[in-house]
Amino acid sequence: MTTINIANDFSLYPGGRYPEDGPKSGQEFRESFLVPLLQKDEPIRIELDGTRGYGSSFLEEVFGGLVRKGFSPQMILSKIRLITSRPGLQDEITEYIKNAN
Repeated sequence: MTTINIANDFSLYPGGRYPEDGPKSGQEFRESFLVPLLQKDEPIRIELDGTRGYGSSFLEEVFGGLVRKGFSPQMILSKIRLITSRPGLQDEITEYIKNAN
């Protein structure tokens, strides 16, 4: 299992949805980290704590974007383990995965 700590491995300040919205976008995180690991069929542990917060556009693009890239919600939910102490964050991300179109 690969562990990704977003604060340490990506940014303390995750950005917006797309690169044109500024640095450290959701699209960049998804394409640089998650897609390659999921294509290898590797389980992923994502540590969400430690950043200065997440915009909904970042989270939706990362996790909902995986569905739009062709990964099934069931596969994503079975391969990704979300670690956080923030109440509701895991539920929010799960909803982005289930409701992506």
